[in-house]
Amino acid sequence: MRTMLVVLSLSLPIATPVQAAEVVARAHAEVSGPTVRVMDLFEGAGAAGQRALGPAPAPGSRYVVPPQQLAAIARAQGLRFAGGGPTVVERPGRVLPREAVLAALRDALGLEREREVEVAPFAPPMVPLATELRVVAEDVQVDPSTGRFAATLAALAEGEPPVRVRVIGRVAARTITVPVAVRRLAPGATIAATDLRQVALPIDRVPEDAIVDEARLRGRVVQRTIAAGAPILAADLGGRAVVARNSAVTMSVSLPGLVVTAQGRALEDGAPGDVIQVMNLASRAIVEAKVVGPGQVAVAPGSLPVARPASPHRPQQRAELAR
Repeated sequence: MRTMLVVLSLSLPIATPVQAAEVVARAHAEVSGPTVRVMDLFEGAGAAGQRALGPAPAPGSRYVVPPQQLAAIARAQGLRFAGGGPTVVERPGRVLPREAVLAALRDALGLEREREVEVAPFAPPMVPLATELRVVAEDVQVDPSTGRFAATLAALAEGEPPVRVRVIGRVAARTITVPVAVRRLAPGATIAATDLRQVALPIDRVPEDAIVDEARLRGRVVQRTIAAGAPILAADLGGRAVVARNSAVTMSVSLPGLVVTAQGRALEDGAPGDVIQVMNLASRAIVEAKVVGPGQVAVAPGSLPVARPASPHRPQQRAELAR
């Protein structure tokens, strides 16, 4: 609160001696409105108490009326000054609410309620304690390329002088919530819920073909490397996996007039049409096969293994040699 000396009005006509009442200065006066009256400064002012003397302190401030000025005011009001003083005149106030500041800026800038407005630090002004306020933004200047703005906030209340303060800030970019990978996803991986998290990104950083519905990602096979934290594009993905890594599959080789099948184990996830590596459980050889359906892969006739068993002396192979 600010303390200062003040000169109040002495311009009212002096009352006649018969009307004079004896008054004593108050040590402290708390006023709620914009005007100081005789009764705020003196005890025993009677009918003269409602007379206006001058402006009250600004909300949240105070000033001091010294004894000499109190005596002069009493004489000007036709009162007999019996002593006392100085008088501290104080007016309570409240800080202009941040919510009112942001609402006024959004209205002036034409923004939706959900748009973020970032305001640089400033000292919010004090406003009247109990008066209904209307806060408006005046003289608004905006840089469309950066979203930065400057404006004058005016707190308006009936019967009160406007309270104004200059603010600067920035309109945050419009954002959209999209699923992104929590870690780098390599080709061939199947996307699970634990691979994803939701983040809010500026719209201009999200490509038009980015997938924003997480349900469309779960179970899809990665075709191109997906960076952690980046939006996931439709072109990054294949179909939904119908063969899971380490699951049992039926391997088939189609020959003229004959289809040969064997049991295998998928070494990769795969969607229909994907070529994955599969281990033949009988020979332990690893071959490439195309996923043709749930638990079904097709090996091209004449395909050579991409890897052989690590040891030629395993019991299964010795049995095969014995045959």
